[in-house]
Amino acid sequence: MPSTIAQRPGERPHTFPRTPHQQLDQIAPIALQETLWARMIGLPDVSPGPSGISLPDTRALHLDPRVAHGPQTAFVPTGGTEFAHLHGPGDGSLHLTLPEETAAEAIRQGWAELHPIVGLGYPPVIVMIYGPRDEAECDTIWHFITLSYDFARGTFHLA
Repeated sequence: MPSTIAQRPGERPHTFPRTPHQQLDQIAPIALQETLWARMIGLPDVSPGPSGISLPDTRALHLDPRVAHGPQTAFVPTGGTEFAHLHGPGDGSLHLTLPEETAAEAIRQGWAELHPIVGLGYPPVIVMIYGPRDEAECDTIWHFITLSYDFARGTFHLA
């Protein structure tokens, strides 16, 4: 199947390989982080709030339980409806859930890496998406966020 996701230019950023799983370089400019966050909290049926699994400066998206019809793996493993979160300003990366095939494609194309909890037996659906370095990357990352949102709502369909 041909990729519908463009290759991310350049080298992958360095990341911390264990929890807390953080991006260590190529940090997204604050303005792009805020642009992304504004889009994220504008999604219907989503409430912003703290993450149930990440550091205190992380901002998370929690889907209204009435529309959270995705599989259990569409949510971070906290027992709630958190499906994505944006790390603090010194990092700028995101963790989110994607269907397995889409997560694998994001990794192949250089946009993501698996979260370390996958090595502990969690399904390979939770990934770190690297922070955007420019507006074009912000748009690509927004695409991944909307796919994660659809996965959590149970409305994700492969094209």
